[in-house]
Amino acid sequence: MHLHIVGIAGTFMGGIAALARAAGHRVTGSDRNVYPPMSTQLAALGIDLIEGYAPDQLLLEPDVFVIGNVMSRGNPLVEAILASGRRYESGPEWLARNVLAERWVLGVAGTHGKTTTSSLLAWILEHAGLEPGFLVGGVPLDFGVSARLGGGRHFVVEADEYDTAFFDKRAKFVHYRPRTAILNNLEHDHADIYPDVAAIQKQFHLLLRTVPGNGRLVVNATDRNLAEVLEMGCWTPVERFTADAAAPADWRVVADPASGYARFTVLHGERPLGEVEWNTLGRHNAENALAAFVAACHAGVDEQAALEALRRFGGVRRRLELRGTVGGVAVYDDFAHHPTAIATTLEGVRRIAGSGRVIAVLEPRSNTMKLGTHRTALADSLRGADRVFVYQSPEVRWDVGDALQPLGALAEVHEDLDRLTAALVSESRPGDRLVLMSNGAFGGLHERLLAALAARAQGAGRD
Repeated sequence: MHLHIVGIAGTFMGGIAALARAAGHRVTGSDRNVYPPMSTQLAALGIDLIEGYAPDQLLLEPDVFVIGNVMSRGNPLVEAILASGRRYESGPEWLARNVLAERWVLGVAGTHGKTTTSSLLAWILEHAGLEPGFLVGGVPLDFGVSARLGGGRHFVVEADEYDTAFFDKRAKFVHYRPRTAILNNLEHDHADIYPDVAAIQKQFHLLLRTVPGNGRLVVNATDRNLAEVLEMGCWTPVERFTADAAAPADWRVVADPASGYARFTVLHGERPLGEVEWNTLGRHNAENALAAFVAACHAGVDEQAALEALRRFGGVRRRLELRGTVGGVAVYDDFAHHPTAIATTLEGVRRIAGSGRVIAVLEPRSNTMKLGTHRTALADSLRGADRVFVYQSPEVRWDVGDALQPLGALAEVHEDLDRLTAALVSESRPGDRLVLMSNGAFGGLHERLLAALAARAQGAGRD
């Protein structure tokens, strides 16, 4: 079969491309503004990529057009496909029909932590010898790719609540029909799709309706929005997890917060199962690990084998990934783009910063951020940093500087990446940790900054 994937360069659609290639299909695709890691992954797969959405792509005569959710009516290729009567379907629909059918699907849903938790879960299953397939929204460093078919029965999928396609406004995860489902958390996000939390809760409840009675729901014990979803009707056994000592839960992680949760103990009820010491930081990641652990055990993994897998977890690209250290200045890359994720990321860095400063560098790039939905929460989310720099691109039409006024002189807003780079170099000193947060490529700021820091260090050496 020949698939032509329209909007192929997103992490999800690029993953669909990888799975289709592995299944023996011919894959072509088109997109705009392709950047790593997906550009390099597509190139490695040998997939022909067409720039743009010209209608003449119909001449490729694929068996099916798989259309990404970034595409909308009015797009010239979309209009040509519709007018021609050619077969088309969404990425989630193709995935469910061609990959997930007859497999034990483990879905990971939530506003935050989906990619890390999915990566952890896939790694635990892999470490246990189950050879899982997976499709996640990032690149787990233990695998080096965002998707694979796998040779075993299990398939881990990042269960995204964003809409499926312009012709199917249900959440993507409604298509997946997991046997094991993790519900990490639920907050208002994707404001371009959902007007409020209640609208997202309705989609989460549709997901619950697809999980069988002999399956399992692994649910954050302290999330009130998720509790309300369960109260709407639940037909599947629930296991609750938390790091909160005061909350009732079946599973718990216990740690000294001063350690940054780099070391924690897993408890089932009051029974300690073992300790995990790993290279990942933050309470939120310890809870991600616990959720993955519980889901993996439901899929048949031995508890001690699962704990050992957690100890060996390599992390995920662009999830607090250290991109380089120059002249004592560390530059991190992180995907955080929601106020809660921004705050927890900075908290995690603070735990390891010691006497060094934490400098937050943010690009408000998600559709929700561009709309200004979270503008009133932005300043509070950045309070964990010693200095704050925000890039206001032309696509952000609201006044970022006004939103950051509560931070006073600690915050700066820049509308030019070159000037932002110069300001960061001027500000930084040995021991600082610069945390660049964006759900995109940030205009190559990581590379610009590391190069500028290297040039400064060389100049100082000549002096």
